[in-house]
Amino acid sequence: MVDHGEITMLAQQLGEELGKRHWFATSAESCTGGAIAAAITSISGASNWFDGSIVSYADRIKHSVLGVDVKDLKLFGAVSEPVARQMACGVLAMMDANLSVAVSGIAGPNGGTEEKPVGTVWIAWAHAEGQEPVQIDARCFHFQGDRTTVQAQTVVEAIKGMLAILDDHPV
Repeated sequence: MVDHGEITMLAQQLGEELGKRHWFATSAESCTGGAIAAAITSISGASNWFDGSIVSYADRIKHSVLGVDVKDLKLFGAVSEPVARQMACGVLAMMDANLSVAVSGIAGPNGGTEEKPVGTVWIAWAHAEGQEPVQIDARCFHFQGDRTTVQAQTVVEAIKGMLAILDDHPV
């Protein structure tokens, strides 16, 4: 079970680290429905390091707003590495940000399949520094618990991944 105090602590740490680097972050969210942005903006001063978020629950929004390839949505499904990567790049390109996170998953209790059971979540992170090319990392997670727990675990891992990227870019 995720302690919501942990989410607040991670969001606070993220804000501090982004601020030190004068970086801005953004998110593209499906299964979390904006929970990552909510966690980040619960921290006072977030406007100094958070640009905004796109909640792209429907595939048509993933395509029309974030630029996800319709062929990839059909071939791999919304809960897939290619889609999560494209979401992360799409939102990074839309915003004036250095770091993005994107999530797409099956929070449940319905929607799971044998191939992609409830709790399957793809998280992708992208970052760019000025003219430096975008770098992307993605991971598949298999969380346990009810819908709220899966969403909370996703928020934790999304922010932890953002902090790991910041750790690789010292002040």
